[in-house]
Amino acid sequence: MTKSKDKEPWLRSQEWFAPDNLRSFAHRQRMQQVGYSREEFLDVPVVGVFVSWNGFSTCHSHLRERATAVMRGIRQSGGLPIEFPVMSLGEVMVKPTSMLYRNLMAIEVEEMLRSHPFDAAVLMGGCDKTVPGLVMGALSADIPFLFLPAGAALGGNWNGEKVGAGTHTKIFWDQYRSGVLSKEKWVELESAMIRSAGTCNTMGTASTMAIAMDALGLCVAGASTIPAVDSAHERMCFLSGQCSVSLAKEGRSPLKFLSRAHFKNAIRVICACGGSTNALIHLIAIAGRAGITLDLDDFDSIARETPILVDLMPAGSHLMQDFHFAGGMPTLLSRLKPFLDEATLTVENKTLGSFIDSAQSGDANIIRKLDDPVSNGPAFAVLRGNLAPFGAVIKPSSMDKSLMRHCGKAIVFNGPEDLASRIDDPNLEVDANSVLVLRGGGPINGPGMPEWGNLPIPKKLLRLGIKDMVRLSDARMSGTHFGACVLHISSESPEHGNLALVRDGDLISVDVERRSIELRVGPEELEQRRVLLSCSISASDPIPSSQRGYLSLHKKHVEQAHQGCDFDFLKGFTPLEKPRIF
Repeated sequence: MTKSKDKEPWLRSQEWFAPDNLRSFAHRQRMQQVGYSREEFLDVPVVGVFVSWNGFSTCHSHLRERATAVMRGIRQSGGLPIEFPVMSLGEVMVKPTSMLYRNLMAIEVEEMLRSHPFDAAVLMGGCDKTVPGLVMGALSADIPFLFLPAGAALGGNWNGEKVGAGTHTKIFWDQYRSGVLSKEKWVELESAMIRSAGTCNTMGTASTMAIAMDALGLCVAGASTIPAVDSAHERMCFLSGQCSVSLAKEGRSPLKFLSRAHFKNAIRVICACGGSTNALIHLIAIAGRAGITLDLDDFDSIARETPILVDLMPAGSHLMQDFHFAGGMPTLLSRLKPFLDEATLTVENKTLGSFIDSAQSGDANIIRKLDDPVSNGPAFAVLRGNLAPFGAVIKPSSMDKSLMRHCGKAIVFNGPEDLASRIDDPNLEVDANSVLVLRGGGPINGPGMPEWGNLPIPKKLLRLGIKDMVRLSDARMSGTHFGACVLHISSESPEHGNLALVRDGDLISVDVERRSIELRVGPEELEQRRVLLSCSISASDPIPSSQRGYLSLHKKHVEQAHQGCDFDFLKGFTPLEKPRIF
């Protein structure tokens, strides 16, 4: 016999399975078709195990195996696990960028959760845009869920040197381009730098978003720093399965406890880690799905008062596994205790403060104390001016400090093809004071805002020992990278942004302390350029690839970087009707 609907809690899945009618008969019939007995799905929490795995998503190559541990935890707690593959966004392989498809993944997750008989879900992912894609979709579906981080890969080592994915890729690439590193050594590095399944082992976007989910209380406490191939990761998967059943039985979706205080905690934690600039876009979008207002000023103000405590690449010298064994998230939270709202709740129905109280003292060389930071920050700075009226972001923690205040002549590149063809031209009129400008890399015109923002240093400057220079773009930069790169310039060019009006030789000034970025061209001249640009755009042919399918949807509805790059019709939270079952 099934429970009466007025007997709490009523499981959502039983709308499909419990009624004595033809439609529910068909549902029960199909479940038994694949071998489930009636007892396995009647009056039992049904939990979706959303696995973002595919053969090209190398960071997630272990997730199918880990899903078995999640399902063990669900069964042990009296639930029925249903493995449910969803699209995966492997940052390195997806072109032009996985960011283009973040919102598509969110749509898939939202619709699949709502249209199937799930009482809760475990969202398994890790690589960059997979994390916000999963969470944005689940928040919009408003079904109980928790996030399960894929974990970072093992630390790399080459010739006795600790090397980090992405960070050292860029370092070695510059050495190779300048002739310091031989072709043989460059090829050797391909198999030496990333040694296991898992996400980038530095504080790149994947690790940044994982610790943000931990600080938001959306995963089992401390899960974010566990290495992907450590046995503790499998045990965490089991615990996540158990937790998901509790969430289902309680009917407790994250929308019931998430608050603005949660997001301020998350910003604080990623600032203390010197996290990825991509987090600004993703957290604004995630908060928007929860109906919570978050903007660039929140990041800037919190970054100003938050020291960088975790000595991690690219801002420091260690890797994610070092962070974990130094005490991980609990220790970091205990260091940040004066700055945090400890009353915020988590998916485990505990307060953030309860995890702080149980933290180990940790390794103070890797997770520094407030009186001995890696840097007094800020991790991020939001710049504004006539080049970025709605904001741009720079990462002071990983740039040459001599460039914090700089003025130089612009060298403009119109897209990545132009950049690739001219950047190493020996006749390029460039010096260390030049400001490299790349446009056409924003949310609309990239499309998808690719990670083109870490413009390469011209080869002839590399040979002179120049390792950093000011670079500007409306694109993003990998969280594993470094340099004086002004990113996310909003609005993008040519969407009413002055970046589209910059010409070679124009003076551009950047002052990080004053949070300013200015194109030193008079307003009358800029207006004349805008008129000329408008005429040239209206006379040009449309780009065929953006006129159909998902690309067309993206171009019409994606918002700008300072708004989180979500689709305008998906922002905010609106309770949706449950599917009609007839």
